[in-house]
Amino acid sequence: MNDTSRAHGFSRKLGLGLLILSLGVTACGPRADGEPRRGLFGPRVVEQPLEALTAEEIYNRAEFELENNDDPEAAAPLFLEVERLHPYSEWAKRGLIMAAFSHHEARQYEEARVAAQRFIEFYPADDDAAYAQYLLALSYYDQIEQVGRDQGLTFQALQALRAVIELYPDSEFANSAALKFDLAFDHLAAKEMEIGRYYLERQHYMAAINRFRVVVEEFQTTSHTPEALMRLVEAYLSLGLTDEAQTAGAILGYNFQSSPFYEDAYRQLQGQGLEPEPQGEGWLRGIWNNTIRGAWL
Repeated sequence: MNDTSRAHGFSRKLGLGLLILSLGVTACGPRADGEPRRGLFGPRVVEQPLEALTAEEIYNRAEFELENNDDPEAAAPLFLEVERLHPYSEWAKRGLIMAAFSHHEARQYEEARVAAQRFIEFYPADDDAAYAQYLLALSYYDQIEQVGRDQGLTFQALQALRAVIELYPDSEFANSAALKFDLAFDHLAAKEMEIGRYYLERQHYMAAINRFRVVVEEFQTTSHTPEALMRLVEAYLSLGLTDEAQTAGAILGYNFQSSPFYEDAYRQLQGQGLEPEPQGEGWLRGIWNNTIRGAWL
């Protein structure tokens, strides 16, 4: 075959290739009605901008990210887009509460609080308002698992949990909120005990007493009260204030006689020839009087 024949053959192949390529590009382009065309090798999916989707379609896409892809971080902004692009639709309301949920699942607690609070403000009478308030409370509560964390979060969690209990007492979240309220309350008492023990170990007795007193007066319904009373016995005995030590022991014995902390306090008092009985007129005597009347615990 001469060079002319080779060139002619190559030209025919090149022309055929360009024709196929042209047909392929044309086939993959959109049809006049906007629907994607079928390509040479199957259907071609065209990603549409969110602005071109309905509220339900955006919501479903967010739900897919949350449930199928297990990606709440990707789902949350999509749920918020429902509200932004379709602000007065029923889907917008659903998107907002789901955005709060998704942010919380992704441990984006500040964003969860913002979304939940906005839902409460926009839809205070909605059936999901109780859930929004509960999510708001959880966004604080889930950050206070460790005693050493900022106790300001604990106070905010208590306020938000109390709102669930008081505003939505018949909701399915009220019991859980009440349980978490008690646990959060216990966290505050635990912090006071931690600081009190720190001072006691370093023989800063009055500073320790002040912390244990807070537990006895303000957190008496928590699990830390028996130890707080025992530590008061220990601290007051160390200072030679036997009336206060005996009264603390009496309160401990009256309310928690089976507690190992009472056994410890009793042993300390007996070691100095003292009995756990009310003495003097100090602040602990007031606690004792309330105990007898059933007005303390």
